[in-house]
Amino acid sequence: MNKIYNNLTIENLVKTDWFNQFYQDQQEQILEGLKNNVDVSLYAKTDFCHNQMRNIRIALEKNLDFSDFINPVYHYMNMEQIRLGLEENLDISWYTNPEFDWWQMEEIRLGLKNNLDVSIYAKPEFTVGQMYEIGFGLGWNVDVSIYAKTSFTCNQMSLINLGLKKKLDVSWFAKECFNIKQMREIIEGLEANVDVSLYAKPDFSDKQMNIIKKALIKGFNVEVLANSNISYKKMKALYNCLEVGYEIIPHSEDLSLIVFREVNNEQNI
Repeated sequence: MNKIYNNLTIENLVKTDWFNQFYQDQQEQILEGLKNNVDVSLYAKTDFCHNQMRNIRIALEKNLDFSDFINPVYHYMNMEQIRLGLEENLDISWYTNPEFDWWQMEEIRLGLKNNLDVSIYAKPEFTVGQMYEIGFGLGWNVDVSIYAKTSFTCNQMSLINLGLKKKLDVSWFAKECFNIKQMREIIEGLEANVDVSLYAKPDFSDKQMNIIKKALIKGFNVEVLANSNISYKKMKALYNCLEVGYEIIPHSEDLSLIVFREVNNEQNI
């Protein structure tokens, strides 16, 4: 070993108090850098963990312009995403903001790698899940402006993405007021070509929506069902009546009796 650091051979360096202030994994990164003839003084500092040292060492070995990121403020996983972006000749300025966690950085880096317009989601306020769904939509060439909003959860975004890909009229369910179960019921209704306007309302629970959707698919008159004030149990009982051939007239005198009998029948099963 004939490399020199501060006028010491590596063999002598490892015996110094300076070297022994580092824990073993840090020491290995310093030694590896010395063997590869990089300027280890840039990262041989106790402020850096061994994984941060590793990323800096690799960047130096590959002659990457990494000087701005040799800073303990960057988590080693953040450093890795920046280093990978430099290796891939990407415009890393989109995600070098320390406010991004490494998952967010990775989503932006992958978007850049796939030539997506990351300006739409390269913002710290978007979660990694939201970024993924927006990037996914961009890859499908759908109009992500419909849902690229922090007010939508990533699961809501995913369903809107699906609706756009299937060329459904997403205006019926691309609303923050609907939870994902309600959205699914509306999507299924649209796919079945039924009149979702009768139940695509936030006042209906997903279970109520399901009953109305099934009734519409079967061609029943849903006038009596399309009322959010009717409980799910009563609505289900009315649906059962329709299934067995009852003709239910809204506001008929015997409506409560039919509902009462059906609910009791269900409870006794």
